[in-house]
Amino acid sequence: TRSPDRYGPDADGGVAIAVPPVTRIVRRTTKEIYAGRANRIVVRHHLGRIVAVIEIVSPGNKDSRAALRDFVDKTIDFLRAGIHVLIVDLFPPTPRDPWGIHKAIWDEIEEEAFTFPEGKDRILVSYETGGLRAAYVEPVAVGDALPDMPLFLTGAGHILVPLESTYRAAWDASPEELRKAVELGLMPEPDGDNLLS
Repeated sequence: TRSPDRYGPDADGGVAIAVPPVTRIVRRTTKEIYAGRANRIVVRHHLGRIVAVIEIVSPGNKDSRAALRDFVDKTIDFLRAGIHVLIVDLFPPTPRDPWGIHKAIWDEIEEEAFTFPEGKDRILVSYETGGLRAAYVEPVAVGDALPDMPLFLTGAGHILVPLESTYRAAWDASPEELRKAVELGLMPEPDGDNLLS
């Protein structure tokens, strides 16, 4: 008979060990996994072509140089393909994007100075693309009501995205445990019946 810890049905001499290896230092991360979980809404033409994208920035998009680079590159790829982009970044700047996500993206198109207005370091930005590329930037602060932002569907036409009312509707529909966790900045202790998934 074959030992149960051998790997594969016909393993000859190879043994898979089920316990983790022991070394002086072990590092694990889920950063790339979380960065890959895009919060993206895609708007398509009735014939199927993508015309616009709404990106909601997550902490994973900015938690490493590689993650930020991927986000910037993907946005530039959309713009080069003629796809309009609306970005909602409600997280503070990091050492990787000290002037915000918009500056990191716009520098790939045209480098120019950008500073946050006093006390407003979160960014909403809508990019119009086509013959002319334009950025419609709205800095906001924590606690500000989110303004409606344009989402371009054609080179000449846009709709206004009601960010504040959408946020409020989602917040009101969230479970109370989740709202408490967000307000307190602490996840509840697991008790078997009251786990957030």
